[in-house]
Amino acid sequence: MRHRLLISARSLLLGWATLFVLTSLAERPLLAWTTPLLDASWLATVQLAVECVVLAATGWIVGRWNQYGPIPVVIAFAAMLAVRDFGLVPAINIRWLVQLAVDSAGNARYLESLVTAAATQALLFASLITGARLSRPRQAAPMSIIDETKVDMQVDKMDDHEW
Repeated sequence: MRHRLLISARSLLLGWATLFVLTSLAERPLLAWTTPLLDASWLATVQLAVECVVLAATGWIVGRWNQYGPIPVVIAFAAMLAVRDFGLVPAINIRWLVQLAVDSAGNARYLESLVTAAATQALLFASLITGARLSRPRQAAPMSIIDETKVDMQVDKMDDHEW
């Protein structure tokens, strides 16, 4: 049990290091470089796409370094991201989402913003979990409805037959 906790802690620390490095050395310079090239209306979309890629890569690292199963550890990582805003992924802000839900219960004009914010949060967390799921190598060959031995025997028969 202690060994599993240490491995989980290691993968969480590597996830935080990956997120910090990717946002500092890749995301922010890329956005600073592309901002003059883009129309202002596209900046939020590009930022969301880059954050999805960064979170998928972070999820991949978290899942890859935990050999006991990527999903529980990446959910713990996502919970850590959701609890406190560290400024690494500005689009993740669960407190604001909760406040928006409360506001939309009192006034329907906030409903559109709530749906947009909820969809954005879902997309970001789905990118993180998808990265973790992709980190695992395939265990076995996929199932097939074709029996390979019968196909090989039929091919051999066709080769022996003269046309």
